[in-house]
Amino acid sequence: MHDLPAVNASLNGLSAVFLTAGFVFIRRKNKIAHRNCMIAAFVTSIVFLACYLAYHGYLAVVLREGPTQFLHPQWFRPIYLAILISHSILAAVIVPMVLVTLYRAKKERFELHKKIARWTWPLWMYVSVTGVLVYLLLYQIFPQAKP
Repeated sequence: MHDLPAVNASLNGLSAVFLTAGFVFIRRKNKIAHRNCMIAAFVTSIVFLACYLAYHGYLAVVLREGPTQFLHPQWFRPIYLAILISHSILAAVIVPMVLVTLYRAKKERFELHKKIARWTWPLWMYVSVTGVLVYLLLYQIFPQAKP
């Protein structure tokens, strides 16, 4: 269980890779490769969510702990919190957007799909990349000791 934060960061990074590849493929008019990458990004995000919930459930129920807090260095804490808060809010916002975007593609309503995908893709990419960044800041760059 203690390795799940690294697994979650890896899943977020992999999702960003699939999102980037999907973007490149649709620009090149390769619809099948685009579709496959976007499905892979979606599946990777679902696996991430399951691991994230498992980890935080384990912390809360088994260990009776809250999430790791960013306390040091104090000067960087506001920057970290700005990244974390924007990441968390957009992570909640992106879920229905992804579902609608994928649904419209599945139903072959491509004009409507494109309209929402213009918003979904950059927000999903932001959430994926900042997920990796939050992990790096909290566990690698400024490792936080448990109180």
